[in-house]
Amino acid sequence: MLLAIDCGNTNTVFSIWDGQTFLCTLRTSTHHARTADAYFTWYSTLVKHYGIDADITEVIISSTVPRVVFNLRVFADRFFGCRPLVVGKPECLLPHMPRVDAGTQVGPDRLVNTAGAYDRHGGDLVVVDFGTATTFDVVASDGAYIGGVIAPGINLSLEALHMAAAALPHVDISKPQSVIGTNTVACMQSGIFWGYVGLVREICDRIKGERDRPMTVVATGGLAPLFQQTEELFDTIEDDLTMHGLTVIHQYNKDHGNT
Repeated sequence: MLLAIDCGNTNTVFSIWDGQTFLCTLRTSTHHARTADAYFTWYSTLVKHYGIDADITEVIISSTVPRVVFNLRVFADRFFGCRPLVVGKPECLLPHMPRVDAGTQVGPDRLVNTAGAYDRHGGDLVVVDFGTATTFDVVASDGAYIGGVIAPGINLSLEALHMAAAALPHVDISKPQSVIGTNTVACMQSGIFWGYVGLVREICDRIKGERDRPMTVVATGGLAPLFQQTEELFDTIEDDLTMHGLTVIHQYNKDHGNT
């Protein structure tokens, strides 16, 4: 079986793939000092809790935090006896090479989202990922990542607002009852919610204008459903897009004799 690991700036997600479906998905906070032994203790405890008997023979890793990759490599080698594929490294083949400025290093998460979205929806896509940063990935008709947009993440914006303005509290993200807030919390929630609705819609519209062709907007990330409740910002929402992309890249490498 395949263990797919997606390490983001805030959380790290482990999913077990049996070739047909994900048997389980486990989530922990990202911490660069976590050792291979600590990963295994956490992982094995949860797998046992869920009653999953998984014989892991292959591992693939996508990480936006380079410092954690070493310990994840050791984790894969020590406990599963395999050398993991690491997205973004030269030895990990991509189904479609990105077309960006020379010398530009594309984030592994964006490469994975591109592969997963193209596999499910074909080309001419805008992939909106609500993570620590809110990213927009543009996928060409042939499946290549050709650039995008990076904006501050929603939680990051809220935290910055709270930290920089002493009188403003920390608030949860939710759709306000009205645009005009009548108290501080409602005002902040309105600013964040409608501000990001405007940000997403405007950026997607401008991308479509530059590309001058129909584009399918695919959203992923935990907050995507919140923004889709009343505003039809996306054509579809994919909860497991990143994990699916990891299985696509792994299979591509397997098919080309690279695992």
